[in-house]
Amino acid sequence: MGAGGDARPYGQNKLVKRIRSSDKLRKFGSVKDDLIVLKSIWLNKASGQDHAARLESFYGPQAHAYDRFRSSFLWGRKPLLAACAARLQHHGNDLIWVDLGGGTGENIDLMAEYMPLKRFKAVYVVDLCHSLCEQAKQKVKQKGWKNVHVVEGDACTFQPPEGIATLVTFSYSLSMIPPFHSAIDRAISYLDPNDGFLGVCDFYASGRYDLPCRQLGFLRRFFWRATFDTDNIDIGPERRAYLDHRLSRAWEVNSQGSIPYVPFLRAPYYIWIGQVPQLASIMAEAKIEAPSGFPATFLYTMSWEDPRPDMEVLKINKRDEVLTLSSGGCNSLNLLLHGAGHVVSVDCNPAQSALLELKATAIRELEYEDVWAMFGEGRHPHIQRLYDTKLAPFLSQSANHFWQNRLWYFKQGLYYQGGMGGVIWMLQTIATFLGMGHSLKRLAYAQTLEEQQAVWNSNWFVHFCKQGNAWLVDIFVRILAVIFLNRFVLWFGGGVPCKQYKLIHKDGLRISQYIARTLDGAAMHSHMRKDNYFYFNCCTGRFARESCPSYLKQDSFDQLKGGDIDKLEIMNGVFMQALMSRKYTKVILMDHVDWLDESAASLLAARLAEQVLPGGLVIWRSAAIVPPYAKLIENAGFNIKCLQQAQDGYMDRVNMYCSFWVAERR
Repeated sequence: MGAGGDARPYGQNKLVKRIRSSDKLRKFGSVKDDLIVLKSIWLNKASGQDHAARLESFYGPQAHAYDRFRSSFLWGRKPLLAACAARLQHHGNDLIWVDLGGGTGENIDLMAEYMPLKRFKAVYVVDLCHSLCEQAKQKVKQKGWKNVHVVEGDACTFQPPEGIATLVTFSYSLSMIPPFHSAIDRAISYLDPNDGFLGVCDFYASGRYDLPCRQLGFLRRFFWRATFDTDNIDIGPERRAYLDHRLSRAWEVNSQGSIPYVPFLRAPYYIWIGQVPQLASIMAEAKIEAPSGFPATFLYTMSWEDPRPDMEVLKINKRDEVLTLSSGGCNSLNLLLHGAGHVVSVDCNPAQSALLELKATAIRELEYEDVWAMFGEGRHPHIQRLYDTKLAPFLSQSANHFWQNRLWYFKQGLYYQGGMGGVIWMLQTIATFLGMGHSLKRLAYAQTLEEQQAVWNSNWFVHFCKQGNAWLVDIFVRILAVIFLNRFVLWFGGGVPCKQYKLIHKDGLRISQYIARTLDGAAMHSHMRKDNYFYFNCCTGRFARESCPSYLKQDSFDQLKGGDIDKLEIMNGVFMQALMSRKYTKVILMDHVDWLDESAASLLAARLAEQVLPGGLVIWRSAAIVPPYAKLIENAGFNIKCLQQAQDGYMDRVNMYCSFWVAERR
């Protein structure tokens, strides 16, 4: 027996103790190094006759501990490098990279996570601080980088020997260069005018009248600028304004990150990538907030309107300018697949726009199997890596902010997230608890419609509701309606607002009857396994290859990736704003007008008359058999026609509305 009587040799116990002791020493050493860095940041004041001397006095004492501490402080570095690497993926293998203010060369090590360093013909790490350059030279030697060169020099005067650079970066360094105009001008002088990118990440304080996506409140502007100013770091808006002036902005994200040992405070930082001015340049992104009363996430993971009858009515062609609501985004993509010349997809819930933007970006940047895993299966085992390297570099700031903390959706299952997804998960859980889980799977995977009908009718719950004692059924259904079909669940789970709820009641239907008619019609008239992907997804939390939205089919994916996806424009905001932005030949209102009061519906009808070209079509669905606003649209200058009503029988694969309408502009 060992010394402790635990059957382990004495020598092994001794070894374990030594290892643990060394771990403690390393942790102690790390804390000690961190304290040295914090002392330099918060207490030591830079001094010296020139800028190089001031940098040395500030960074010299902390140079050995610089990298480890900054890894939990400089949150913009990795996203910047990932975004730059993503934009260089189709370039050749003779790239030139100049990292200005590159310090210890840590950026080179980080870049290796996103692209092979051998693709760079030469990399220049330029810094004015001697101690940091010495650390960089040690790193280059240890790593064996033959194409990396450390230059102790001034960013305002440096030029690569090749005379041109494919990539120039300022990683938390531009704010420390007093003559920043000269540094930026010099960098642009050798930036490749055709394929070059200049990337910057840094802390910032916005201007009072800065771009909406950059704006900070007065106290934050004052606090952070004053705090960094004590270390001769100027994080004011002037540097980025000059970048915007000299280059075309290709991508920008503004965010905030934590600071080691400083609880509660989160320092604002930005990532900015630009090119030599070209015609294609992104516009300033607006500051986006969801309307009051909306959940923090999306309501729908897919579009809950059947696109098949829409396409039969609209007869989309390449001359069409189409306006639609985004919802889950599936139908917006379907319009492109049917040949629309341009599709504007708008939603007042920024989470819905973020979902559609992720789908569109995935189509552009990923292979089919990755897109299928994300949006077909609803899960991807490597979503974090995929997001960091392929998706985030091309998402807008609002989409980035939404998705960066929600990637677990693709671990737990995308189609169990959001309002409708939560309801689906809850119903599946209850069905399993009540012994109907197997029946639900049999329903989804039935090989024929007849088999599906038999499974549906043999379910004890369905059988009871259809064949049970009317009095008992009524009581039972009323109890269920109070629990699962109350207004809170209907809004946050199903996206049914109060005004739409009232339209249903006005037609003499209880919400339980409305839902029963919807589900029974879909189960009895559409085959989930082969055609009705809406309810197949509800039963399984995923799609099947033969039962899925059109954009998830291989040939459709290829068509979108081949260029059709570039005809999609995603807008955050209210429907009226998008409507007034241009003229349209086709407009899809979905059930939007059900949500409006009479005055808002009247205004919408008038605006439709102004913006829809003669002969243009407007379609909509309603929870009412005859919606009160139909007459308003007709009086505004349209010939209207009701195409379907629920009282006539099965509507479509969703089967969720009471009527389907079309209006033609006179």
